[in-house]
Amino acid sequence: MEPQANRIELDATLTEKNALRHTPAGVAVQEGMLSHQSMQSEEGAMRQVNFEIFTVAFGQEALALSQIPVGSPLRCAGFLCRRWRSGITLALHLTQIERLTNIE
Repeated sequence: MEPQANRIELDATLTEKNALRHTPAGVAVQEGMLSHQSMQSEEGAMRQVNFEIFTVAFGQEALALSQIPVGSPLRCAGFLCRRWRSGITLALHLTQIERLTNIE
């Protein structure tokens, strides 16, 4: 049996968002970019982490993401998958989105 774990939780800022679209089957699709910045502990030292990642949401999560303004802080959960079937870049497929209001 192959390993099955592929779950990502991430606090990030919505930095870009494309227009909401629909698949030929009528499923809502929202694509965009998330930006993450944090300090993480690694081998007893603190490491600054900064990155952007392409994101996509389908169905109800896509509709919810389409209503969130660019620049909003989010707590996201989902899984990683290739952005294109034959490509090597990754996309975060969102399965849960929570808009954060109190950032410390």
